Parts: sequence; structure tokens; C-alpha cells
Amino acid sequence: MTAGSNAPLTLEDLGTAVELGDIDTVVLALTDMQGRLQGKRFHARHFLDAIAEHEAEACNYLLAVDVEMNTVGGYAMSSWERGYGDFAMKPDLTTLRLTPWQEGTALCLSDLAWGDGEPVNPSPRQVLRRQLDRLAERGWTANAGTELEFMLFRTSYEDAHKLGYTGLEPANLYNVDYSLLGTARVEPLIRRIRNAMHGAGLHVENSKGECNLGQHEINFRYQHALRAADEHVVFKNGAKEIAAQDGMAITFMAKFDAREGNSCHIHLSLAREDGSAVFADEPETFDRFVAGLLATLPELTLFLAPNVNSYKRFAEGSFAPTTVAWGTDNRTCSLRVVGHGAAKRVECRLGGADLNPYLGLAAMLAGGLHGIDQELELEPPVDGNAYVSDKPRVPATLRDARDLFAVSPIARGAFGDEVVDHYVNNARIELAAFGAAVTDWERVRGFERM
Repeated sequence: MTAGSNAPLTLEDLGTAVELGDIDTVVLALTDMQGRLQGKRFHARHFLDAIAEHEAEACNYLLAVDVEMNTVGGYAMSSWERGYGDFAMKPDLTTLRLTPWQEGTALCLSDLAWGDGEPVNPSPRQVLRRQLDRLAERGWTANAGTELEFMLFRTSYEDAHKLGYTGLEPANLYNVDYSLLGTARVEPLIRRIRNAMHGAGLHVENSKGECNLGQHEINFRYQHALRAADEHVVFKNGAKEIAAQDGMAITFMAKFDAREGNSCHIHLSLAREDGSAVFADEPETFDRFVAGLLATLPELTLFLAPNVNSYKRFAEGSFAPTTVAWGTDNRTCSLRVVGHGAAKRVECRLGGADLNPYLGLAAMLAGGLHGIDQELELEPPVDGNAYVSDKPRVPATLRDARDLFAVSPIARGAFGDEVVDHYVNNARIELAAFGAAVTDWERVRGFERM
């Protein structure tokens, strides 16, 4: 297999590439609570001989730390008292792929298991698998696509750190939404990312400019929900690596500044085992699914907006929703229904680019299944401006979302107490860290004048 191929790698392909000297490194990765890839780099020969059909160990603190990798309290699975032991990274060989942006390297995602073989329930990939298992009991599966926005800067990550993430140079100096002239300024890097992702086996559809300065989006093919989440995290990590190699930086923060935030719109539909579309010929099932999303959106928002910064994005007239409402092709609503026939789907516009795609998709499936199980009726769509409607508001802060999630019978029934308590603690840790921080806003406002 050549480095330019975009086909998935089989173990046989990998073995051949290793023998030819084309691949010498295999990255085995897990996805942490923040949706980041963590793991180990193996010599490719050792991966083939000892890891591929077995497992590798990793410290279980990887699902029990904060964003800065600090050990924190409150997690049942991992603590000083429990000795910070290991869990197993079990390669999912269906995810094995080249990473063309790293020379001689392949990547494989993993599922997490305890020593007795039981799955690590709070692992994001396992959280989504549980909801897909619930669908499978009905003879269904889910298809999805995530539209992920980011902001590109001509400042390197190292220089951005030294500058305290202020005074960075955006790659574009005006709104380049759909602009071919404006996006051409950074086409060499965006083209490299598109082609690298194609080489990694992702099905790239297009890229386009967005509204904020230096803001762009690259879209990928709609596909099985687990694969969509897998490719989301591969793209997010890879895009940052590629930008860094060119001395630039990408951020997926939900809200970097006072202008438009970075969104992650999630498109979702259900399919039968034969591939036929459930929403296309079962309108009642579709209505109940959307009704369930509306009914549960506030209490499941934590899985779509997991950080303090996530809630800064919810602003009137910003193309980020503020109300729990649905509409047909209406971008002012949290839920936008688009497509016809087999392409009919629901788009959740609530999440920012900082979400964990496994958890966001799991929340949507849990909400939709609740609507189906409870046979909920769908309210009429919002035809006008949902921002000024009388519809319920989305949670305004991480604290609000955490409190709703913590007591949600829907969340506990769908995900289990272990998962809910784990992610409630994660929110608690983030809120405590934010509450203890002194911000630039406070210094500017109070240094002299208070």
C-alpha cells in the first residue's frame, strides 16, 4: 500500500508496508473526556507482533484528569486511593489508517476495558456504543455527520502561548463566508489538510470560509455514527498537527472572541439493517424522535456544551441557538430539519466545536429514543425568528447544564449512574477551576478603576 492511498489499512496491508519500510510507527489512541486523542506510539513491528490482536496498557487517570492533565478528585474509577492503575487499550482494527501528515505513521483507535474484560463505561466511545446497542435492539442504526468550524491563525502555538493567547494574527482579516477570494489566502494549508484527511481514509466533501476572522470549515461524508465520531477526532487532531507543522495554529474553542463562535452542527438520521431510511417512510417515528430531542435537550446539554466557554457562544443573532425549538430549514432553531426522502435528517445546532462527538451523538440518540419510547407528540415548527420566540431557553451556563444533567432520569436511564456521576464530576472540576481564576476582563476592569 502506498502512502497516497485513502483505503483503510488491513493488518496484511500494514505488514506489507512495514516490510517495505513505508511504515515504521503505529499510534494507538483513545479518546478522552475532552474528545482529544491520547495514547502511545509503537514501533510498527512490535505493534504487529504484540499489540494488534491483543492490547496495550494505559493509566486510567486519562479519564480522570482536567484539561491540563492535573489529577483531581471525585472520580470513582481512578484516584490516589485506588493507586492509579491501568486499563487496557484494545485496538479496533477497523479504524487502522495512514496519517500522511506524519511520515511513516499509521493510527489505530481503541476501546477501553478493565482487566476482567469489562468495558470502561465512561469512555466516550463506549457511551456512544451503548446508545447504538439500544438502536440495534430495534433493528436500527444511526448515520451522522459533524460540521466542525475552526479559527486559523498565522501565529504558532508556541508564540500564542507566550503571548497569553492575545494579539494573535488571524489568517483572514475579514468575513470570508463562502468567499473564494478570501479563502484563497490560506488555500495552501486548507488544501493540505483536505488532502491529508483523504489520504487517511476520510471522505472529504468540501471546505469553505466562515464568518469570523480566519474561520473555516471542512466537511466530511455522512456515514455510520461511530465512524463519523472516529473521523471527527482524527480530523481535529490531525488538523492541529498540520497547522503546527506550517507554523500556524488552529483553535476549536466554542467562543474565541466577541464575534461568531465555532460550531459543531450534528446531522443525524436512523437506518434499518438493510440500509433503508427510517425517517423517510415512518413520519410518526421521525416526529417522536424530534419531540424527544426537544423534551430532553436542556437536561442533556452537558454532552453538547461541556465547557465554561461553550455557553459564551449562545448569543442572539449569532447563528448559535438560544431557544429549545425546531424548524424546517430554520437556522435560528436548536434543531433544524433538512433533506427529503432518504436524506431526511435532523440537525442539532446546539454544540460548539469543543464538544466530544461521541457524547454529543449519544445525547441525541438518547433523547430521540426517549421520544419514541414515550410516544411524544411533536409541537408545530417555528417558522420565524426563534431567538425572539416564547420557546424555552437553552441552559445559560455550565453550572445550569450540570445541575440538570445530574438529576435527569433520562440521562441516568440511558447512560447509567456511573457515566452520569463521572461527567457531573468533570463539570464540577471545570467550574471550580474557572471560579478560582482571575481573568483578563477583571484586570482590565478593576486594576485602576476599582
